[in-house]
Amino acid sequence: MLDLEDSIGSYDRREVLVLADSGYDDKKIEHAIADKGWNFLIALSKTRSVKSEALALTTPQSRQWCHIDTFFRRHRRLKWSTIRLATSGNKRQRMDVRVRHTSGYLRSVGKVELVCSEMRNRPDGRRKYLACNDLRATARQIVTGYRMRWAVELFHKSVKQHLGFEDVATHGFDAVMSHVHWVYCAYILLHMSPPGLSPGVHSIGDKQRALQQSLADKEKRQILQKLTQIGGVQRYKDELRQALAGA
Repeated sequence: MLDLEDSIGSYDRREVLVLADSGYDDKKIEHAIADKGWNFLIALSKTRSVKSEALALTTPQSRQWCHIDTFFRRHRRLKWSTIRLATSGNKRQRMDVRVRHTSGYLRSVGKVELVCSEMRNRPDGRRKYLACNDLRATARQIVTGYRMRWAVELFHKSVKQHLGFEDVATHGFDAVMSHVHWVYCAYILLHMSPPGLSPGVHSIGDKQRALQQSLADKEKRQILQKLTQIGGVQRYKDELRQALAGA
């Protein structure tokens, strides 16, 4: 039921790419994405069933499907190729990733591009199996796209630590949605570099502290401005007495 137009306005459905880890490897989710005309790039669980195009023509139906880790072990004719990717950070380092790539079928979903990837310098069995329903995508684009998903993990870690994303004290689902939207708004506003913040401040925690200091400085300036006015000292004393009396 997700309608992106409510959030971003009109858009080209072909430009939407849903990135997800293996926890979202589910045929219902993948069908829902495809039915909206979007593309998905999803990490597959090792037990997800796939088959190749060639087997679909030459092998009985009962023997066509196998787990994806078994699939890539059987198809050793698919040679490894090395992709060099840039890493995030100031040092501009590079990382080498080995990939094997082919077109195939994802069970109960349809035709996809399949990629098996691992770090070239650490072939310790920690492989990623990726599927993309955009049949124009290359192995490099698929691996690069999936690496971009890590920014989503960092985002959720940040809003949980600093913006109370997990602190939902509500009962109704609409209230939960409102809480999520307010957290997102706070995140966006903090990244719009409010006046008074140094351009070198990057983390949410630093921005919160800088913003609090900016507000405190603004309050101090207002007090100093009031004290320098004619009769300002007495008016400020009166305000303090009223505040203490009200407390």
